[in-house]
Amino acid sequence: MKKICLFILLLNIGLPTISYAQEPLLTGADRTDLYVSYLKNKNVGMVINQTSIIGKNEVSSIDSLLKLGIHITRIFGPEHGFRGNASNGATVNDSVDPKTGIPAISLYGKHYKPTPADLQGLNLVVFDIQDVGVRFYTYLSTLHYVMEACAENNVELMILDRPNPNGFYVDGPMLDTTYRSFVGLDQLPIVHGLTIAEYAQMINGEGWLKNHVQCKLKIIKMVGYNHDLPYTLPVNPSPNLNTAQSILLYPSVCLFEGTTLSLGRGTLVPFQVLGHPLLSGQFKFAFTPVGIPGMSEDPPQKEKTCYGIDLRHYDVNQFRISKKIDILWLIKLYNAFPDKAHFFNAYFSKLAGTDQLRKQIEAGQSEEEIRKSWEPALSRYKEMRKKYLLYQ
Repeated sequence: MKKICLFILLLNIGLPTISYAQEPLLTGADRTDLYVSYLKNKNVGMVINQTSIIGKNEVSSIDSLLKLGIHITRIFGPEHGFRGNASNGATVNDSVDPKTGIPAISLYGKHYKPTPADLQGLNLVVFDIQDVGVRFYTYLSTLHYVMEACAENNVELMILDRPNPNGFYVDGPMLDTTYRSFVGLDQLPIVHGLTIAEYAQMINGEGWLKNHVQCKLKIIKMVGYNHDLPYTLPVNPSPNLNTAQSILLYPSVCLFEGTTLSLGRGTLVPFQVLGHPLLSGQFKFAFTPVGIPGMSEDPPQKEKTCYGIDLRHYDVNQFRISKKIDILWLIKLYNAFPDKAHFFNAYFSKLAGTDQLRKQIEAGQSEEEIRKSWEPALSRYKEMRKKYLLYQ
């Protein structure tokens, strides 16, 4: 009893509370002391884009490593190119980097997977690309194919890990392998809750590579990161994810790519507005997509006034609270759309990873009924995920 009274007394007299300083965040790329010596005297390839930076001055990791004497002989670029300036879905051709003179091989052109010739003479490949934590973001598929090629050609893969801005939750339907594609190769939910290195460990651990080959991995972990840490990307990961708002809305809003609606491509606020010309009588908010070079040159509903929902000021902290993607926007706009037979397109099932979600919305199922159908597969994934976490 005396101990309880003393505790209450201490609270009442206002003694200062103890606080613990947050360790400064260092990405894997920032921790050069852990990997530069390992790269010395090796022929190195790098899978990179504009997000591949070192330090607060945002110096390209390839430029930094070249200055430190690392022998980089090949660059591999994902969707949008290794300079990150190609429009979504645009074919990217092989080239030579004009700044360094290093050959740049596109992994979003003639092939997604490096060929034996692409890897010939390399001792090691470095993967250093910022992901956004969503199954249909294609950098995950690029990692999968790079791992597979490295495993088949006995080339080690080093991953310089980076934060996941949507790493604080796991949600969505699991991928049905019937709908496996470059926007969904592995059996993940829409929001997977992994960093790129954790995902690489899962690929190996679950035997997801062709013929169950194993990729030799060397992971450079981050310091000061945990999955609940809010993180604003210093560089846009792709042309249409150009704000922190769009990155947090992306897991929910990108599903509209599989519909006839505009999701803001062709505006300066992609993934933050939703609409269609046929919704003019039901919504007051309006916007007009146009062609924007380097972002979306031929967007859906180009040069047509679209009416719908404005999410530019939506409180994205709701995702942190609910730990759920928002499928109510999809249900609401489907119900409001006058031409329901042409609301969805064939791409929707690839993005959702299943044809069930489309059928459920068409059948008028509630959010609760739809979410219930994601179980028990989603819970099994969450349990399996724990084996591969590098950060709590």
